[in-house]
Amino acid sequence: MTCPDKPGQLINWFICSLCVPRARKLWSSRRPRTRRNLLLGTACAIYLGFLVSQVGRSSLQHRRAAEKGLPKLSDPNAEPPFPEIPLDGTLAPPEAQGNESTLQPNVVYITLRSKRRKPSNIRGTVRPKRRKKYAVGSPLPGQVLMDPSLPLQDAARGAEAEMRGYAQGGNPGAKPGEPPWRLLRGPGGPGGGSDLQPAKVKESNIRIYSESAPAWLSKEDLRRMRLLADGAVAGFQAVSSTSGVLLLVLEPGAAGPGPACGPSSPCGLLKQPLDLSEVFAFHLDRILGLNRTLPSVSRKSEFIQDGRPCPVILWDSSLSPTSNDTHSSVKLTWGNYQKLLKQKCWQNGRIPKPEWGCTEIHHHEWSKMALFDFLLQIYNRLDTNCCGFRPRREDDCVQNGLRPKCDEQDSVALAHIIQKKHDPRHLVFIDNKGFFDRSEDNLNFKLLEGIKEFPESAISVLKSQHLRQKLLQSLFLDKVYWESQGGRQGIEKLIDVIEQRAKILLTYINAHGVKVLPMNE
Repeated sequence: MTCPDKPGQLINWFICSLCVPRARKLWSSRRPRTRRNLLLGTACAIYLGFLVSQVGRSSLQHRRAAEKGLPKLSDPNAEPPFPEIPLDGTLAPPEAQGNESTLQPNVVYITLRSKRRKPSNIRGTVRPKRRKKYAVGSPLPGQVLMDPSLPLQDAARGAEAEMRGYAQGGNPGAKPGEPPWRLLRGPGGPGGGSDLQPAKVKESNIRIYSESAPAWLSKEDLRRMRLLADGAVAGFQAVSSTSGVLLLVLEPGAAGPGPACGPSSPCGLLKQPLDLSEVFAFHLDRILGLNRTLPSVSRKSEFIQDGRPCPVILWDSSLSPTSNDTHSSVKLTWGNYQKLLKQKCWQNGRIPKPEWGCTEIHHHEWSKMALFDFLLQIYNRLDTNCCGFRPRREDDCVQNGLRPKCDEQDSVALAHIIQKKHDPRHLVFIDNKGFFDRSEDNLNFKLLEGIKEFPESAISVLKSQHLRQKLLQSLFLDKVYWESQGGRQGIEKLIDVIEQRAKILLTYINAHGVKVLPMNE
């Protein structure tokens, strides 16, 4: 037998020799155990070396094949080059470096796309376009339309003592019959050294982001709202010494020794911060289609030390009497008022008879007033003595000691029954201070007494389930009022109260058989 020259043949020869009977006899018990173990260990070592040599040879072949396909590196410790990612987010393949730089066919290039950022979808909100509104005034010679921020605030504080004198005894230097006006003069006036300065341009506090304003607000309403909210104050007059109400001249007139309220010189009645509900009342009136209130906005007053927002109501000189008068243009008691409701004066074009005791006011006006006053719980027109509910200490009827006079209700006089001089058939709702903290078990149903019909336009809005949406859309226009009530969260609470009272009113209509009629006379 020839000895094999390769390791594999050697292993095979060794295994075959074990199978030969002769070799099996050598492996028998005649051989010592020590020599048998030595032969077995030697065979295992030889086989293990053979496996190690085969593995090392295969790895060396793979390494050489890889080195042929990659470019040589100057630094042995450096990492192989990778393609860079450009700024546009696209990963492109690297350029070939010479004829030797090739890539393996299994390389896949991936395009990295930038993630598109979508705007968050917030339910019930719309991102509006910002449009700047400008308020431009026309100053008189010697006067400056001052920005109602810091300059007017200093001027107003310096004039507080003089204003108190106006409220008590009038202007000492004024001519007989001349209103006690306080003029705010700028550097161009007497004692000033500079020319007229234009009013400071600023963004309007009446914000309209859509293409058109809400349908229930007319163009004239919007014009007056912007005037009340942004118009520069040229002068002011104290209306009374106790209430702190001021009459502001928003645009000075063209002539005259002092400003006077009129078409050429619009004025606004500035009330106290506690009367801010008049702004809500104005928007509710327009949404219900009543159109009986004067435009009202909220404005941060420079005449109040803490600068809190106050309501500013348009001064209408055509009212009879003027809107600063607490009396009525028609003298009525509660008993006479109930008789008028039964006669239905001027309804369906009927001319009332003299013995009916009718006034010039149309019968439908009382229904509109009762509905409006009930939703806002305004008692100072039809229930001046607070006979239909439990008043609080802060109410005017308690402060003036009128509560005990409820025993003779027929003789109680109505207040704030105001007409326009050129339109005596219709009422104008003034002093619309509402109360949102009146509980449901303390509502004043006396305001609805004697009312047998309500306007169809207003009732349809209350039934349509769109009252909340319209109030939010309308009140959002008044930026100062919206922020003063705590934004949407605060406005929602006020609307909750009105919606609950609307449900109670609809239940009252069904329970008492009250008619719903069109009242567009």
